[in-house]
Amino acid sequence: MVSRSCIRLIRQCLGQRSDLKLDDVRLGRVALHYEPRLIKPAQIEALFLDLGFPRVKNEDEALVEAIKIAAIELIHYAYNANSLIRNSDYLSEKLQKPYDQLSRVFSAQTGLTLEQYIIRLKIEKVKELLAEETYSLSEIAFMLGYSSVQYLSNQFRKITGMTVTAFKQDPLAHRQPLEELA
Repeated sequence: MVSRSCIRLIRQCLGQRSDLKLDDVRLGRVALHYEPRLIKPAQIEALFLDLGFPRVKNEDEALVEAIKIAAIELIHYAYNANSLIRNSDYLSEKLQKPYDQLSRVFSAQTGLTLEQYIIRLKIEKVKELLAEETYSLSEIAFMLGYSSVQYLSNQFRKITGMTVTAFKQDPLAHRQPLEELA
């Protein structure tokens, strides 16, 4: 569960049920209580799985989900903070673990380096901002901590296989859900 729309989906689909009560729904976490005579834990797990949210089963999986949430918060919800703080410092402080440990666990669990994941998140944010047509490419580069428009453009092409100009011709066709980035 890595976006605000995930939270809305869970509240909408499960919030009206009489056999369980949602106490708290946040990025990556749901607290609920239920009456065991009415619904079993396996049924609850199946409800979440049907919505596309598999249960996190071990400590490393939980850490990877926490990393994803923290990275999404930094890149997608903290406008311009990315240009002011290093990604590694932010993640280490937020999760209270050394960056090398975070990176090692993330790579082992996803097959993708943490740096590659952050770049993919940034490119998806670039796509979002380009589709909105509110900011110039120069402003977007600054907001996301790129040293230059050229660097952003090169990274965009490397990740997407297309130029920024080509993307602008049909921006909605090339968006990717955040949960599919790693």
